[in-house]
Order: sequence, then structure tokens, then C-alpha cells
Amino acid sequence: MPEVIDLLSRPVYGLSQVDRVLGLPSGTARRWIDGYERGSKRYDPVVREQTTGDEIVTWGEFVETRLLSEYRDAGIPMLHMRPAVVALRDELQTQYPLASAKTWLDVEGRELVRKIQDKVGLEHRLSLVVVRTGQQLIWSYEADAFSRSIEWSEQTADGQVERLRAQADLPDVVLDPLSGFGEPIIRGRNIRTEVLGELYGAGETMAGLAEMYELSPQLVDEAVRYEFWRAKSAVAA
Repeated sequence: MPEVIDLLSRPVYGLSQVDRVLGLPSGTARRWIDGYERGSKRYDPVVREQTTGDEIVTWGEFVETRLLSEYRDAGIPMLHMRPAVVALRDELQTQYPLASAKTWLDVEGRELVRKIQDKVGLEHRLSLVVVRTGQQLIWSYEADAFSRSIEWSEQTADGQVERLRAQADLPDVVLDPLSGFGEPIIRGRNIRTEVLGELYGAGETMAGLAEMYELSPQLVDEAVRYEFWRAKSAVAA
């Protein structure tokens, strides 16, 4: 039987590419993934266990950075997230706790995350899991948006993140480590959204692009909307 490829450990991106794909300010991925220095103070990475200096980002590191980007958009300092990531890594004994099926799919996943939050003292508004009336545990808004973006593989017993939606509300714009060099593409078609966005910006119509690439108007619309968002994020950064 052929060995199952560990997708999470597959090298896919460069650090600057992660910034571009996720619409992050330049240098953000490097700080989160590999740590940084400011003045005489050293800040440990959030994603990696320790600084490596490696410019190449694995699929698992990208997946975890994608979740962190949800919290960055909410104005959450990453330094507050690191203790929870470290504790989850130790508890689950996995290199990628934020990309682990045990975190997101297991029945006890939310309870485990809540216990970790309490242990490390995350403030309520920073939480991955929040408590509703009656002690019902639900994912926070940011964690829920991320969890709805994950598509799990059925090829491994513990599940692996096979691909991600670029945004939770755009189901057919996906990030796949085995297609398009990890760049956002149209689901099932190795067509990069960047190409469609550039052509639309150059004057092509939605209908024209749909005919040219044999896509439905809905798929073209999703691709262009995503590229508009990415362009807007780059300007804001």
C-alpha cells in the first residue's frame, strides 16, 4: 500500500506569498510564522514551535495562519494567541493543533479548547470558544468563519485539511496545496482567480469570461469578488 502523503507537512508557499494570498500587510506572515526581533527584544513565533529562518511555508503552517488572519481582522494581538497555540500543541501532541481534526471535529474539541483558554488566561473577546447561556459552547465568530472554510480529507483516520475556501462565503474559490501552486483557484478547475480578476479589470465582461473559460457566471462572480477583496486588503495594508 502506498504511503499516505502528509499534506500538512507539504511545502507550498513562500512567506511573502502567504501575505499576498491572505491579504495581509507585508511581513505579517514572517512575524507570525517565524517570529521577529524589535529593538533588543525577541518575539517567538505563533505558528512554529521555534524560529527556523525557513522561507518556505508548509500547508499546515498556512492553514494555521489563515485562522490567525481572522483574529487579526478583529484587532486581536497575536502575542495573546501564542500561549493557547503552545498549550494545544502540547495537549494534542501535534505540530499543527489549529489544523487538527481533533480540535474542530471531535465531540470534545470545543471543551478542550475552552479548558486551554482558561488555563492560559485568554480574555473572553479573544477566545476561540465562547460560552452561551446554559453553558453551551460555541465557536467564536472568527473561529466559526475559519471552521466553515475547512474541507477535510477522508483518506486519513484522523482527518487532514485537504483544501480551504479562500473565504467562508465563497464556496467555489479554494486554496488547494496540490493545485495552482496553492494560489486561489476555481473549484474543480485549475483556473486562478487572479487571471479572471485581471481580465475583468482590463475590460472583459462577466459573461465574456464565463464563455472564455467555460465557467458558470456564478463562478466568475465569486472569483472577481475575491480578487476585489484581495486588492482592497492590499491597499488598506
